[in-house]
Amino acid sequence: MQTLDDLLATDVRGRRILVRSDLNVPLSKDAAPAVTDDGRVRASVPVLKRLLDAGARVIVTAHLGRPDGVPEAKYSLRPVADRLAELLDEPVLFALDTVGESARHMALELREGELLLLENVRFNAGETSKDTEARLAFAQDLALLTGGADGGGAYVDDAFGAVHRKHASVFDIARLLPAYGGDLVRAEVEVLRRLTEGAQRPYVVVLGGSKVSDKLAVIDALLPKVDRLLVGGGMCFTFLAAQGHEVGKSLLEPDQIDYCRALLASSGDKILLPTDVVAAEAFSADAAHDVVPAHAIPPDRLGLDIGPDSVAAFAEVLATAQTVFWNGPMGVFELAPYAEGTRGVAQAVADSPGLSVVGGGDSAAAVRALGLDEGAFGHISTGGGASLEFLEGKSLPGVDVLESA
Repeated sequence: MQTLDDLLATDVRGRRILVRSDLNVPLSKDAAPAVTDDGRVRASVPVLKRLLDAGARVIVTAHLGRPDGVPEAKYSLRPVADRLAELLDEPVLFALDTVGESARHMALELREGELLLLENVRFNAGETSKDTEARLAFAQDLALLTGGADGGGAYVDDAFGAVHRKHASVFDIARLLPAYGGDLVRAEVEVLRRLTEGAQRPYVVVLGGSKVSDKLAVIDALLPKVDRLLVGGGMCFTFLAAQGHEVGKSLLEPDQIDYCRALLASSGDKILLPTDVVAAEAFSADAAHDVVPAHAIPPDRLGLDIGPDSVAAFAEVLATAQTVFWNGPMGVFELAPYAEGTRGVAQAVADSPGLSVVGGGDSAAAVRALGLDEGAFGHISTGGGASLEFLEGKSLPGVDVLESA
């Protein structure tokens, strides 16, 4: 794949460069929404800064949420533009549409070293259309904002969190303009390949989150390659039920019990489950809660976190790991009484002696929300879904098109 370094080795001064960034961040519910977790915005800054410093005219496209191909005020990127301007310490121009009159006029008037953020790319139905011609038509409109390949336009994909989507601003556009992988995409691919091709051992995977069904493919793909699989979060209760334990009112997927039972029977001692959990009377920070054995959850309670003994057992395994991949919190970390499992395991991942990779999404959000040192981890992914699909061995259209450019 051609990289941003390759692009900057040419003279980009004055050229219009279209950058696909990942700015899909949570917003507050206030009358004037604000970004509540700016991790992805901050991660986008280095590439944008490099291009601006080189004198490029930078046009940024990104999505937020899942609007259905039409403008919706709650999904506007306007609050993200404000936060991006603060982080860049430079003005960010904002187009009121994606490829309409506002975008075309502002792109044409853009000066060297200026940045224009387009409105949510998913406000245009062509972005996510399953019709190839509709997607291509939208991609052509995006390319025209740069003046096209003959006019010096180029495309940089720095949105790893979207590379598993065959969308116009991810896939089709890279076939119309000279295409380059941004620093985030390049780093993600390099790190994830280390997890799938000759990872140093012991190799430990930590999986959490709500549902076993969300992780079936990655479990099947990784279990033969790893030394230990540590399971926490809501998904652990289906495994505990598969062992015949009472799980009370905890999250449970009955249709996955047989799968978990077969997995436990065939994996020897590879899978490590919690031995204690924090069980509460209700899904609330104010509910009565206690640490109980994982095999004896009261029928009227639900598990909302793994307990201290489980954290210690997980940490003991992680202390010797040379490669760690962590995806999914150990409990409902957003509520203080149920945050310690995630905090303890996250710290053990950070302290592990080898490569530690945080698999994006809720795990990355937990690191920031709990005030942990992001620099203590080897790599924090910006693309949870894309990371999992890569590890599952699936084709990622956004990466494939860059590597074939």
